[in-house]
Amino acid sequence: MRPEISDLIVDFDPESLQRRPVRQANVVGRFLAAGNHTAARIVRGIPSVGGVLDNDAVDAILVQAHTELQRLHEEFQHGRRVLRLLVPLVRAARAAGHRGPLRVVDLGCGLGFVVRWLAARGGLPADVELVGCDYNRALVERAQQLADAESLRCRFVVGNALTLAEPAHIILSTGVIHHFQGDALVDFFAAQARAGLWAAVHYDITPNWAAPLGAWLFHRARMRMPLARHDGLLSALRAHDDAVLLAAARMGGPGRSALLFECPSPWMPMLRVLRPVLSLRADLEGPLRAELGELASELRVGGGG
Repeated sequence: MRPEISDLIVDFDPESLQRRPVRQANVVGRFLAAGNHTAARIVRGIPSVGGVLDNDAVDAILVQAHTELQRLHEEFQHGRRVLRLLVPLVRAARAAGHRGPLRVVDLGCGLGFVVRWLAARGGLPADVELVGCDYNRALVERAQQLADAESLRCRFVVGNALTLAEPAHIILSTGVIHHFQGDALVDFFAAQARAGLWAAVHYDITPNWAAPLGAWLFHRARMRMPLARHDGLLSALRAHDDAVLLAAARMGGPGRSALLFECPSPWMPMLRVLRPVLSLRADLEGPLRAELGELASELRVGGGG
């Protein structure tokens, strides 16, 4: 599957999270080898120093692209979508025995739209801590600036959301899991199981007949950056189907429940553009169904309307 531009123009050491130099010619060559001339042209236009992509220029592009992405999250009311499931999850964790503060961490938070929306409008209990986590310092710093400007009760950190000094209890993500393919997807869920999370909730585009056309239309209409338009369409093409997500979650997390929530109708998929896969501690599934009430019918072990 073809990579997105944002996958290749930044590189971090997986252990230290230190940024490593990215040679422009290598990235351009990889896209040309894959027949993706549009991506190659976009990467050629990024400033470089001595053949290495300029980190400041790359960061500026990524901040702008994530700013445009926030528009889609706002228009699709993604904050409300996350809150609709997060509130029952928090209550279920309490019912299942969690005591003390409950830390909710947004993995790959980018500019932190979800965390900031929850802090501003979610009405969550005071003992629910909201944290955004990303490898890219420029995105994290901008997210914190935006939160500080509104005096929001949340914070943003640079790091791996699964290995924080103050561990997460519930992890969220949006548009992250399609970046993991094959064995890497199983490893991603396995790392969450090892971290001992109460729950992980990963939202991504629902792959269906309408997704590529919808992604193209929305990104052409609402985004101006070539990188954002390019990666937005590829995100829809790379999204995992229900069977792949559930299989990876089950293989990666023994003793945990793997579920989907609010799957779209196959006939009208555009009404639910995003749907999450859940990986839960087995003892959390019953309390979650009870807290969801009538919405528990939207929890599925497979897709469908």
